[in-house]
Amino acid sequence: MRTTGRHLAIYNFGLFVAPDDDPAIEGFRLREPFNFEAAARSEGFVGRSGYAGEPRPRSWGTQVFPRFIKGSGFDAAPSSLSLWTDIESLMAFTYSGVHADALKHARNWNQERRWPALVLWWVDAGQRPVWADGAARLERLHDLGPDADAFTFKEPFADNGEVYAIDRERVRRIAQNNAERQAVLLGHVLSLKV
Repeated sequence: MRTTGRHLAIYNFGLFVAPDDDPAIEGFRLREPFNFEAAARSEGFVGRSGYAGEPRPRSWGTQVFPRFIKGSGFDAAPSSLSLWTDIESLMAFTYSGVHADALKHARNWNQERRWPALVLWWVDAGQRPVWADGAARLERLHDLGPDADAFTFKEPFADNGEVYAIDRERVRRIAQNNAERQAVLLGHVLSLKV
């Protein structure tokens, strides 16, 4: 799918098994900057929100979290908000290379979820989603299931609101191209502590 005039937003949210500075989470902390750099080197990446207190990139609004954080004992949680040109590009990044290594080890750092791990939705090109929108859409997806305003890779929608069939061959081709751009990063990540 090539979109014209729309970008795909993704928001994800989880809860750590321990406080952010705990050694049990070190593997995540070590990988995070490599994941961000791998995204920036990936086909279809448009941009991502930064976090308050970090010099760049700028945060897309005040970071808020979905209601699933309540009662967790945490004031903040691992989450991200980014924009992509299309579903296939995002899927290629998510499930291959540097990010795939992080997903492989995620159970070591994250609590088991009773909510969707992520939510996808379309925005007009040039528009930046805000954190509150991502949190609200994740809650909506949990409560109502997928639709054109809040969906997942398993039940995707096109930018025109119609049900969409992912082009798996295109995902594979993009992942191969990304692998060349991420090779050095992946080599380093594979040597990191889990």
